[in-house]
Amino acid sequence: MDQLMIAPVAIPALAAPLALLVMRRRRWLGVGISVAASLLLLATALLLLDMSRDGGVHTYALGDWPAPFGIVLVLDRLSALMLVLTAVLSPIALFHAVATKADRAGWHFHPLFQFQLLGLNGAFLTGDLFNLFVFFEVLLIASYGLMLHGQGRARLKAGVQYVVVNIIGSSLFLIALGLLYALTGTLNMADMGQRVAALGPDDQGLLRIAALLLVSVFALKAALVPLHLWLPRTYAVATPSVAALFALMTKVGVYAMIRVVPQVFGDDAGAAAWVPAPYLLPAAIVTAIVGFAGVFVARSLSEQAAYAVIGSTGTLVIAVAAWQVDSLGAALYYLVHSTLTGAALFLVADVVARRRGSFGDRASPGPAFSQRQLVGLMFMGAAIAATGLPPLSGFIGKLLVLQAVAGAADWGWQWAVILATTLAGVIGFARTGSAIFWKEGAAGAAAAARQGRADLVAPALALAVLAALAAAAGPVTAFTGAAAAQLLDPATTARVVLGGR
Repeated sequence: MDQLMIAPVAIPALAAPLALLVMRRRRWLGVGISVAASLLLLATALLLLDMSRDGGVHTYALGDWPAPFGIVLVLDRLSALMLVLTAVLSPIALFHAVATKADRAGWHFHPLFQFQLLGLNGAFLTGDLFNLFVFFEVLLIASYGLMLHGQGRARLKAGVQYVVVNIIGSSLFLIALGLLYALTGTLNMADMGQRVAALGPDDQGLLRIAALLLVSVFALKAALVPLHLWLPRTYAVATPSVAALFALMTKVGVYAMIRVVPQVFGDDAGAAAWVPAPYLLPAAIVTAIVGFAGVFVARSLSEQAAYAVIGSTGTLVIAVAAWQVDSLGAALYYLVHSTLTGAALFLVADVVARRRGSFGDRASPGPAFSQRQLVGLMFMGAAIAATGLPPLSGFIGKLLVLQAVAGAADWGWQWAVILATTLAGVIGFARTGSAIFWKEGAAGAAAAARQGRADLVAPALALAVLAALAAAAGPVTAFTGAAAAQLLDPATTARVVLGGR
């Protein structure tokens, strides 16, 4: 059964070149391969989730080379959760691209989409820091192409900025890996955790520098303040279905942080023990404030969605910064919720823009458009989820975070920021919704041609998953709590991965 672990990497790795080979002559076949691969990934991820429920750590050694000498894939509750999140989100984004014909703006959308999934799944499964870097590069290179899909001056300008920022991040990642390898002689995370604990006092300063560099790279990927400036412009101008998938990209940075820090830089890491602790909470608080302030002042729905991604990351990292079982469990539940919510916001913004013609998704009165009431209800659902109001999963997620940080020494600041940003988000989304759905302006202006209902399916699915996440909050929070406990027990993971070495 452990051989199934290679499937989330192998399926998109095979589907991408196959789709590329057939796209020009039989486009429908290339689209079919991409859709079928995404659905197969969903089935595989659910099987792996079920396999992880026994609480064990499962490994798969590529080439039958044992760790730490060979490449090893590691499946635990956290990696299974992230695989399922990716597998649920990707068909939703892919269906929206096909339904709106956005995938036809270029020949390479579907191969790039599958390579993006390859990088995401590989990053969630790898037990090796160098291969984490490799899979980061795979998903980033694919995201460069997806970012520029459909062309346009705004996308090209934002795309250049996005590429430059990530090249700098990748360079810092490599420097950090070089320092860690020079100090420990390994890049396997489980093995590195044991060797870091054995380093002498002469190496502690260099170890701390390497750890800070590595965490800074993860903070850049997560778009924590002040490393967030690349995100609003990039996500706001990307193709909506691509932006929906990109809602997961910032969470990859948070995932890498909570995967690496307890395993490598835990209690026994000397000067590098819990290295981000003094900086993570202040950065998270400022990130939440900046994100929801952006939601408050944004001029369009797509900008609001981009800033909501930043704000939700800040709220998420507030919970992560405590490094406790209950706070990490709450963070993992909120991670799933915030990713799906960000995707829903981008998809709803596209639905609105397609119906308002030249007015797009700007937060200003415009002409009436078809299916206005239905689209308005979908916007309200996405806004409720983003701000954390009942009855959707955002309310449960924020309650869990508030409860988890209540025992902290500075809990008052954390509560104040979470509640104040919630209010700012409510006001910002209410202002935008009233301008678009309640007011009419520009008399005589024509909206876009009447739209069908196919583009409503993807955002409806995203909202349905959010409703299901709220309805199943009991078992989901039990699973995320168990995943957090497993994360904070790196010794058990090391024993399984290293096989007693």
